[in-house]
Amino acid sequence: MIKTYEFPTVTLLITHYNRSSSLENLLTTFQRLNCRFGDIVVSDDGSKEPHQHHLNQLKEIFSFQLITTPVNRGLGNNINKGQDAVKTPYTLYVQEDFEPTSEFPDKFVDALTIFDQQPQFDIIRFYAYMRYPYLKPFTEAFSEMFIPIWAINYKKLYFYSDHPHLRRSSFLEKFGRYVEGIHPDQTEYRMSISFIQKKGKGLFYNHYKQLFDQKNSQEEPSTIHRKRWTFSKNPFIATYRYLYRHLKFNYDIHFMRP
Repeated sequence: MIKTYEFPTVTLLITHYNRSSSLENLLTTFQRLNCRFGDIVVSDDGSKEPHQHHLNQLKEIFSFQLITTPVNRGLGNNINKGQDAVKTPYTLYVQEDFEPTSEFPDKFVDALTIFDQQPQFDIIRFYAYMRYPYLKPFTEAFSEMFIPIWAINYKKLYFYSDHPHLRRSSFLEKFGRYVEGIHPDQTEYRMSISFIQKKGKGLFYNHYKQLFDQKNSQEEPSTIHRKRWTFSKNPFIATYRYLYRHLKFNYDIHFMRP
């Protein structure tokens, strides 16, 4: 008998922009894993007409709330208006280019149990490009993120990330709304600074590449464009980038206004 996972206290919040086939794959995968949420909110950032048509088709199939905007307003606005539509206590935030693996449902049950029993935690991260640098064991599967007083590693910034995570739906009330009208990377950066400044607490899934796969196809590639220097492997540029980030991140954590 196939197990069904009921998550009535959770809204699946998905931000979307011009990748409706990726969205369909994400929703289909959750359906295949028998994950049922209290609600599903798809927040669209003014996608082009072919995707708008597909979104409305998907809405009839998957019965989600579709929150739209007439023009592209950026990631900050897209998350804000999507989160505003959430009515359940908890939010599972996933961007449309991710898909959960078969291991996700059982680990998500564990994460919800922690949230129910440990109200001090604001976020549980399920995916990352790299291991968070400062962790202490919490359970067999999860570790608690922290920032030591002596910590200078700029990667401490990734205490918060836009990658798939569970959070309390009061998140914006505690940490402020996402800054709108700026590059998506800056939107995430500003929220990371706010999360650290306001003493957020979170857990990190130890096997951070096992619960979600990121899918960027040739047909629907990433819609975020970055300057070449941000990912160059030139040793001189890489050294400059490290020093710049080290100084800027540590300065902003202490002095940037929320």
